Amino acid sequence: MSESESIRSSVATYYASKLAAHGPTPQGVDWNGVASHELRHRQFLRLLDGIPDASLLDLGCGFGDFFRFLRAEGYRGQYIGYDVAPNMITEALRLHGQGADRQWRVGAEPEEAVDFAIASGILNVKGDAPIEVWERYVRETIDILARVGRRGFAFNVLSLSSDPERRAANLYYAEASKMLSYCLGRYGRSVALLQDYGLYEFTVIVRHP
Repeated sequence: MSESESIRSSVATYYASKLAAHGPTPQGVDWNGVASHELRHRQFLRLLDGIPDASLLDLGCGFGDFFRFLRAEGYRGQYIGYDVAPNMITEALRLHGQGADRQWRVGAEPEEAVDFAIASGILNVKGDAPIEVWERYVRETIDILARVGRRGFAFNVLSLSSDPERRAANLYYAEASKMLSYCLGRYGRSVALLQDYGLYEFTVIVRHP
């Protein structure tokens, strides 16, 4: 088993247990509550830039709450959700069904190309992986988003700007300035970093030339 496969297996087990314990709720995807979940979703609207028919791939979609959010906000483009935890995809199918405008897949390396790609929360739970191993995984995941999103992509990650005493040992915290510099150097100059929305994280938005 490769390094990435081992990480994904651990991540799938972790999130499957959260869904089993809490059901299709914010806690079921390891978030604190509804208000912060909605606020987190809203940051990604900056990427979509008011284009209601844009196609989107959600890497680590969980039970598909971002799909619900997009439809409530008036976005009607094709949505494809991927998750490494099979029970998340089963729950997404139960809640949202499947059709021409919504597809659900078990996996982590999409072959499709869409207008935009996002990943919310999947870079946070490193478990007991060494930091250098997890950071390689983070970079690999961002590269996947960059490849899948023709027009751009976005992701969020916990921030080292958070209070040290509130950090958990099993979570990954990134330095915002280093992440911004990395994305500017690798993906071009159309990069925005959002850390002004009141959560202990930041969202990075990248547009392709």
